[in-house]
Parts: sequence; C-alpha cells; structure tokens
Amino acid sequence: MEKKPQFGGPRRPMGPRPRPGQRPVRGEHRNDPHATNEYIRAKEVRLVGDNVEQGIYPIQQALKIAEKLELDLVEISPTAEPPVCRVLDYQKFLYQQKKRQKEQKAKAAKVVVKEIRFGPQTDDHDYNFKLKHAIGFLQEGSKVKAYVFFRGRSILFKEQGEVLLLRFANDLEEYGKVEMMPVLEGKRMSIMLSPLKAASKKEEKRPESRKEQKAREASEKAKGVNAASAEKAEETPSED
Repeated sequence: MEKKPQFGGPRRPMGPRPRPGQRPVRGEHRNDPHATNEYIRAKEVRLVGDNVEQGIYPIQQALKIAEKLELDLVEISPTAEPPVCRVLDYQKFLYQQKKRQKEQKAKAAKVVVKEIRFGPQTDDHDYNFKLKHAIGFLQEGSKVKAYVFFRGRSILFKEQGEVLLLRFANDLEEYGKVEMMPVLEGKRMSIMLSPLKAASKKEEKRPESRKEQKAREASEKAKGVNAASAEKAEETPSED
C-alpha cells in the first residue's frame, strides 16, 4: 500500500520573522510579551518608528514596510484605536529590556538590618560598647534595630527600657534617624534607626594630605609677607 505524500506547503512562522540567514526558533512566540508580525490581529495599525512615515496603514502594508527594512512589526499599544505598532529589531529590543531590568535589579540595594540587644539595666560599659557597634553599622549603610529584652519580672522596668532606647537614639542622631519609636512587642521593646544619607561628613573629617598641607602653608606664608609689606609701606614717610 502506497503512503500518501505529506503536505509540504508553507507553514506559518512561529514568532518574529527571521532575518536573512537567521534560523527561526519554534515556540518562541509563546513567551513574547508583544504580538509581532503575522500575530497582530488588527486590520489596520498606527505605524511609528525610525525611517518610516508615521500614520495609519492596513496591516498588510505595515508588514511589507517592516519586511522591506528587514525589521519586525511589534504591537506596543494593543488597546489604542487603532493599535500602535513600531518597526524595530524585536530580538534586540528584548535583549535591551532584559539588560535594563538586570541593571536595575543590581542597583537595588538590599536592606540590611543589624540587631543590638540590651537588658533593662545595662551598665555604661556595655552600653558604650554597643553604641560603638551601632555607629559602625549606620556608617556602612545598615539599619539598626535596638531592643530591650525583659526576662521574667523585669517587665516591670519597661519605662526604664524605653528611656534607654531613647537615649540610644539621641546618642546616634549624627549617624541615623529614628524610623520607628520604641514599641513593646511581647517581651521586647524595640526601636528602629536608619542611616543618614550624608556622606559629606566623612569628607569633612578626611585628613589633610601632605600636598594640601604644603599648599595651605605656602598660601598663609604669602599672605603674611603681603601683610608685612603693606604695613611697612604705610610706615614709610612720603617725600614732598
């Protein structure tokens, strides 16, 4: 029994039209956020893009324009009347979008919260030790969550714990600002501080370099010489 020959006619493209010499990728259109080329269902579209005459075109004419430029027709605003389509390199457009999202994700700084624990009757030595650590955390850009833990009947000293946390925040006012005032949650009373966005303080405290020191001394010496010369000139009597 002879087998019937399979249909060998043209098939519909499975995504953006491939460039000359570029192999199409099957199933690529399923993950595309935009309708492209033959997958645009509108009968006419508003065409925008570089090197094209903007206006409203029948979809077939818009496809021919994109094909002539060896680019894709991409539906960027499907809800408009008529839908807005742009002529561009779709693969390059997707690559740039992913690159931009990756850069934005890398720039998004993760919020780090450092915790510091006190007792309701913390002595000055322990307090100053933890205060020094909190200053370091805030200077490196981390938030500080300080809390007083009340064990057993020490909950009776909650007012003393609140005073301790407010003193802690006051001692750190040059390095951080209070984001959350003392709040009692179960056996813990906590306060949250976030770092100040003033990097100028570090620059003001930067030690003077040897070159800058020499320049400053030379400038002061020159000013002294000029002042002495001016004073001597005033004392010298003028000849009539």
